[in-house]
Amino acid sequence: MKKITHFLILIFLPFLSATAQKTGVLSGQVTDLTTQAPLSGASVLLEGYSKGTLSDSLGRFTITSIPTGSYNVTISLQGYKTITRYNIILSSGNEQVLNFQLEPVAETLGTVVVSGRRRTVMAASIETPLSVQKLTTEEIKTNPGGNFDISRVIQSLPGVGGTSGSVGGYRNDIIIRGGAPNENVYYLDGIEVPVINHFATQGSAGGPTGILNVSFLDEVKLSSSAFNARYDNALSSVFQFRQKNGNLNRTQGNYRLSATEFAVTLDGPLSRKKKITYLASVRRSYLQLLFKALDLPIRPNYWDFQTKVSYPVNQKTTISFIGIGALDDFSFTAPKEASPEKLYSINANPTIAQKSYTIGFTIKKTIPGGYWDLSLSRNHLRNNLDKFEDNNDPDESERILRIRSLESENKLRLDINQQKHNWKISYGTMFQLVDYSNNAYTLVRKELTDENGSIIQPAVFTSFRSPIDPFLKFGVYSQISRRFADNRIGISAGIRFDGNSFTSEGSNLLKTFSPRMSLSYVLTEKWTASFSMGRYYKIPPYTILGFADNNGKSVNKDADYLRSDHLAAGIEYLFSGNTRFTLEGFYKRYTNVPVSIRNGISLSNLGGDFNVLGNEAIITNGKGETYGIEFFAQQKLSRRFYGILSYTYFHSRYSGSDGVLKPSSWDNRHLLSITAGYKLPRNWEIGLKFRLQGGAPYTPFDMTASQLNYLSQGTGIYQYSLLNTLRLNAFNSGDLRIDKKWNFENWSLNVYLDVTNWYGAGTPAYPQYTFRRNEGNTDFLTTDGQPVKANGSNAIPLILRNDDANIIPTIGFIIEM
Repeated sequence: MKKITHFLILIFLPFLSATAQKTGVLSGQVTDLTTQAPLSGASVLLEGYSKGTLSDSLGRFTITSIPTGSYNVTISLQGYKTITRYNIILSSGNEQVLNFQLEPVAETLGTVVVSGRRRTVMAASIETPLSVQKLTTEEIKTNPGGNFDISRVIQSLPGVGGTSGSVGGYRNDIIIRGGAPNENVYYLDGIEVPVINHFATQGSAGGPTGILNVSFLDEVKLSSSAFNARYDNALSSVFQFRQKNGNLNRTQGNYRLSATEFAVTLDGPLSRKKKITYLASVRRSYLQLLFKALDLPIRPNYWDFQTKVSYPVNQKTTISFIGIGALDDFSFTAPKEASPEKLYSINANPTIAQKSYTIGFTIKKTIPGGYWDLSLSRNHLRNNLDKFEDNNDPDESERILRIRSLESENKLRLDINQQKHNWKISYGTMFQLVDYSNNAYTLVRKELTDENGSIIQPAVFTSFRSPIDPFLKFGVYSQISRRFADNRIGISAGIRFDGNSFTSEGSNLLKTFSPRMSLSYVLTEKWTASFSMGRYYKIPPYTILGFADNNGKSVNKDADYLRSDHLAAGIEYLFSGNTRFTLEGFYKRYTNVPVSIRNGISLSNLGGDFNVLGNEAIITNGKGETYGIEFFAQQKLSRRFYGILSYTYFHSRYSGSDGVLKPSSWDNRHLLSITAGYKLPRNWEIGLKFRLQGGAPYTPFDMTASQLNYLSQGTGIYQYSLLNTLRLNAFNSGDLRIDKKWNFENWSLNVYLDVTNWYGAGTPAYPQYTFRRNEGNTDFLTTDGQPVKANGSNAIPLILRNDDANIIPTIGFIIEM
């Protein structure tokens, strides 16, 4: 730490004299949330700054010559709810471009007078009155330990956990209220993006780092229940990422360099006359260099790209284009200093080569009382996995895994939203053309013989080409909402039907009839009670639908949609305009859960590794449930301080082929997160985050089967009759972030130090099965001093327990100009 401090002083010293006051620019647009029409005459005020402005006929505004610093920005207009955005950073580098959507509201609630600031921190809507949170771009960028990765930042929110016990903690799986990682859906400006992480687990989610560029994001909204009927395939959560628009006044950029990546982001006008703007970015990973410096044998290497173009054709019609893509390569190399843990990781995981992208066009048009959205998009994933007995010296005769998979979706979606006689109505439809192929070989168990050549274990493998032809997915929905009793009571109800042309009963829309309802009641100006219930469906992953036996016959065509029924109730207390408390209870019941025919366990227990989820025969007769209670407290920036506290206590259980509910792999029970930040004088800022996650369940090894198969598999074999009967120790970690900003003439510099696990807490990891090695780690030890036998009978089993502390400091630079 002393060396780091000296290094920072050397960096900061040349800039200590650059203290002259510089100015920044704030611009943006104000629109009606209901109709998406621009709003003129909206007041734009910055707390602590005497000058403001009004939005023009296009809803646009610009305020120049603002002293640099952090501001709370309030937008108000007669007949609309006043909203405030907190901690908006204005620098001399980039013009800050913000979009505001105002919700129409009556002036009074019966005898309860609504103050102008009553709902400034509220994230909910009439359709989703609870189980919803929002994060702004500044909260994402300055989150300690987040390292500009939205998948890590959201773990500060209630009910959100990660994959405990993953090797080295290099996973970004998002676990919402005990549900599996693949139960979440992600929308970027209204277009679904299936892959938001590099090195994603096909059929599931996760990966070591996120794809989304936080410089593009205006805000992130997480709904963990009461989903709007327009969203399909959501069982645990819906993430809505709303992007900024590019700067209409000039081209500007920011450049970010850290120990893990280099990113360039540009935005500006393509045509000032036609108001066309763009954002574009490219990012290059340096994780492979960091891991080389740490002498880790894994080498993750990636690029990603992102763009947005917005064209307001006229006051009523806007056309936009988004694109996001990634190139991923995950390989191994021999470490300089071998250890059992490092050597294990080389052969326990596959090498990965992935390409993914999502592109989409959206037309948004204002109509009387509302608007409609028409979007056309395509997402594509190419996933190549290889695994050998020795990944450092691959031999085709020793192949364990070969995956050559392609999946793509071409989507057409129409959403119509209108306000009629105080009723808010939305309805729409979607069609998807799905193309999936998979050429797969998986060695489940290697053939083993005794000394006389007799077979003691026959080979078990799958080898197939997916027989799926392109097929259709389709869905329709409707949602209706209204406030009653002088706006005290809010009621929303929706229905949805989904189907497909592939599964045996996919055309029977009644099997996916999805009703949902929510109710909110304003008790007083500060207190609101809410309740929701709903039924949600998700089609099985394409890895399941496309699986075939060794003769090329589809074996999972009779799979049902996975179903989840939600109940949630809670209360919200708004202490002030920038302080919010919520308390919620929730219950989720699962049916039609895929269960492995081979080993009898629920596939909802899987998906937290770097392999593929679902390449096997299944039956959809599993069950599950999660239930719990969560508390959330949020203090937006006030007098230099801001903070978030969230705590969730829950149970998560799934059944396998025996029908018995058992703790799931995500049953951590306790999730606690505390994040706080303080703005110091002279543009210094410090942030701290503390996380506590209860111990994750895990399954012991079948010692006999593991010894027989370790040389061919590189991993142990689990004893699934004792599924999740053991638990890791609880996980805790503290993250620290220090920022210092300088503003110069037309550019700015931000230097930051981000330290993950700064106090060096041990990281509980799942035990790993291997054979004991000699002192130099060059070979396995044996009981008879002879080379280890193919069936491992003379090897010495060893259970690795790698709970070492991983302190990861990152120093980074951000230049805006």
